[in-house]
Amino acid sequence: MASTHLSRSAFERLQEEHYDLTTRGRIEVAQKIEAARLLGDLSENGDYHAAKDEQGHMEGRVRQLEHLLEHAEIIESGDEGVVAAGTVVTIVYEGDSADMAETYLVGHMEEKTGDLDVMSPQSPLGAALIGAIEGHWVEYQAPNGMLRVQVLKVTTA
Repeated sequence: MASTHLSRSAFERLQEEHYDLTTRGRIEVAQKIEAARLLGDLSENGDYHAAKDEQGHMEGRVRQLEHLLEHAEIIESGDEGVVAAGTVVTIVYEGDSADMAETYLVGHMEEKTGDLDVMSPQSPLGAALIGAIEGHWVEYQAPNGMLRVQVLKVTTA
């Protein structure tokens, strides 16, 4: 099974979320379900159905977190100025001006914490960028043909 590359901070954040959902979260949902049961007829009890839906969504997230944490590979920060999982990269497409540059966090969707869009290292552009350094041009195959981008800046997340 393929591992999920996560930064140490994302891994720890996911562990905290898992712990919170499996302790406080489960207790709160159970209390909501019990309170709704006390209201009577469950077939027409909106509070009961809402609490059960909340429980289902929460348990789905718990299972997702367990899978991610079980298959996580923690990626430590690499060399300064080299694109790797967990780095923030600013790129500009060939033919565009520098003010049209785009900035991405390279990594798993669970890495997202701020306003930056996340680029998977397995995507065509992400894979082409891995290992690139500031100032270099990289090419990748897009659905509409070969595209070139220049790496303007690389920082650690």
